[in-house]
Amino acid sequence: MTLSSSRNNSKPLSIGLVGLGKIAIDQHIPAINANPNLELVAGCSPHARPEGVRAYKNMTEMLQAHPEIKAVAICTPPQVRHAIAKEAINAGKHVFLEKPPAATLGEAEAIRRLAQESGITLLASWHSRFAPAVETTRDWIAQRSLRSVHVVWKENVRQWHPGQTWIFAPGGMGVFDPGINSLSILTRILSGTVIVQKADLHIPVNCDAPIQVGMDMMTDTGVSVRADYDFLQENEQTWSIFVESTKGEKLALHKGGTRLEVDGKLVMQEKEAEYPGLYAHFAELVRNGKSDADFSPLRIVADAFLVGKRIAAPEYIE
Repeated sequence: MTLSSSRNNSKPLSIGLVGLGKIAIDQHIPAINANPNLELVAGCSPHARPEGVRAYKNMTEMLQAHPEIKAVAICTPPQVRHAIAKEAINAGKHVFLEKPPAATLGEAEAIRRLAQESGITLLASWHSRFAPAVETTRDWIAQRSLRSVHVVWKENVRQWHPGQTWIFAPGGMGVFDPGINSLSILTRILSGTVIVQKADLHIPVNCDAPIQVGMDMMTDTGVSVRADYDFLQENEQTWSIFVESTKGEKLALHKGGTRLEVDGKLVMQEKEAEYPGLYAHFAELVRNGKSDADFSPLRIVADAFLVGKRIAAPEYIE
């Protein structure tokens, strides 16, 4: 695929942020500001006004005020990303989609098709793939035959999404919002297609998305994969993937991909620096006229809802 647009490589890529919530403040703004090849021009949000960011009520106002913006990073809840991405692409702006890329696979595919037809760079950003130990894990797996993989991804929704009711609304994905990070790693480190066989979706009686999930999967090369997700984990939280080879060798990827152990011995431990790597990747894609829009993690979530058993869970109280 060849993308056509005029680029001045001597100037930083000028970016507008759409959505100025917690993820934008904690990750996007610092990552952009730390990269000399990027410039944060402005942001937009109906209410949020982070210090140091020129903010507007919506993207239309932001782009009208700043026609110099060449790319937008969309950090809104997924339910509204399709409409925003469509507007941005039609305005000729390159698009960075926070994960998950959209509320449905259909919306994600529509965004990808429009970007391709319009000659626009599109990044479906799976930040966990940029964790420091992911590529080392991928290389270790590539040299072995695997018996099984077990994902354990458990965190506290009240800590990471305080007051954010959208996450349990239709399209919000519930515990799959963090769980999809593990699936982005899984689909990077494993060869072949990951196929959902069974899923137990524990959905609070006052919500529309699961708060806990147990899921059995299998790759088309015959590797058994189990995933356990929990949005009610308190105290120390768990973001781990355990891999066993057919020879009994064991790999453990912990802390979301920052700590790697092989046969019980520490191999790698580094600080989390996912978003700086992600934004460097985005800048390179724009510079080279390419896109990176892999939706395989979202497809696994969609399949889980298709084949999953819905189990009523106790009411969720913020």
